Order: sequence, then structure tokens, then C-alpha cells
Amino acid sequence: MQLMTPQQAKAAMDAGTAVIIDVREDDEVAQAAIPGARHIPMGDLLDRLPEVPRDTTVIFSCHSGGRSESVCRYLEENEGFGDLVNLEGGIVAWSQAGLPVSTA
Repeated sequence: MQLMTPQQAKAAMDAGTAVIIDVREDDEVAQAAIPGARHIPMGDLLDRLPEVPRDTTVIFSCHSGGRSESVCRYLEENEGFGDLVNLEGGIVAWSQAGLPVSTA
């Protein structure tokens, strides 16, 4: 698992070389979300595993980085995923960096 700053993650997403998957709950995403990020709540991830691409860099995000780190570690250790990235600081760091957020 790698770490990526919000600026690095935005650049990778803008370049089309990575996708961001937000693992927060619905109510959290409704308050603030990264535009263009896919939303798969952590509790639904195993049921929705086919939605996680295996052919591109996947950046996982949550509120501050804890849940997304757990997801990265689990998928690498138990589901055979590689090239997973944890968004350092989550949506909090993304927002503090002045990057765009959307609300429902």
C-alpha cells in the first residue's frame, strides 16, 4: 500500500491514471465528497468487490485515512489486489488543501 497526498491524488485522477473510491457512509458523503470519486461504503465493499478495478491505480479515501488504510490492507492481504493507495488524511486533508468538494 502506498500513501498519496491529496494533490497527488487529484493529479492522478485528472490524468486518468487512477480512480478514487470513497469508503465512508452515505451520510458522510452527503456532507462532502471528492468530485468524480466512486462511493462504496466500507461495509458494502466485499459485496461490491467487482466494482473495484484491477487494471488501474485505486486510491481509497475516507474521513481522515484510517478506514481507507484498513481497506487497502485487507484487499492486498486477502483479495490479491496490488497497486492500492491510501489518500493521506482523507477528505479532511483534501478539503484543507483547497481542493474541490461537492455536497448532496
